[in-house]
Amino acid sequence: MRTLPAGHPSLALGFASPPGTLAVLGRAGGVLVPPAGRGPVTFGRNTAEVTVPLGEDDRRVSRRHGAVERHAGRWWVRATGKVPLRLPRSRLLFAGAAPVPLPPGYLPVYARGSGDREHVLEIRIADGTPSPVPAGRLRPDERFVLAMVARGFLRREERPRPVPVSLAAHRLSALDPEGGWTAEVVAGVLDSVRFRFRPGAPDDDLVAALVSAAVLVPPDLALLSPALPPAGQEGWMPSTWGS
Repeated sequence: MRTLPAGHPSLALGFASPPGTLAVLGRAGGVLVPPAGRGPVTFGRNTAEVTVPLGEDDRRVSRRHGAVERHAGRWWVRATGKVPLRLPRSRLLFAGAAPVPLPPGYLPVYARGSGDREHVLEIRIADGTPSPVPAGRLRPDERFVLAMVARGFLRREERPRPVPVSLAAHRLSALDPEGGWTAEVVAGVLDSVRFRFRPGAPDDDLVAALVSAAVLVPPDLALLSPALPPAGQEGWMPSTWGS
């Protein structure tokens, strides 16, 4: 089992490893398990108890929130936390439920945190297919706006729709009150990105294309995480407390 450092590129971009290699990645880093490895790979809030930290600063995430286990020659994900895991297409996986088999390729798994926070655990089983090559890059302000507008797409919801410009501006202003996020500014950012990546495309086609090409990736949801309350206020506890 090899360690992946914090800041490792999103697994949506793939990685060069033999088919059958398992990679599991969170914001604080992850692991790479060779095809013959067995695991399990555990994940959750308590960094001392799990293989891959997830939501380590968020009390709503359990100390041991889940595990990726190997049975009968394939990998499965199991939920063990008090808050269910959410799989693509809005499927919920509760503690005590049967584990779900993991398909080859890329699969983001989500844990809802405190407030409106979203913690993403990326899982990828190498299958030998070419990784997507991003068609370009986004500026930080563009990525912030697009993460909000494409939120349902990054969450892999069943029928995602872009967040309307006026609502996106309102939510971005709540996250960044000094950013000047008016509807006109948000629309201008979208038009700039549209011109470079998909001229003339409506918002839903634009964001779907950016996600498909891994220009936008599920970990970008972390840009939308509100700040935690200061220590001592209600709802805050050290990351190793709780279940």
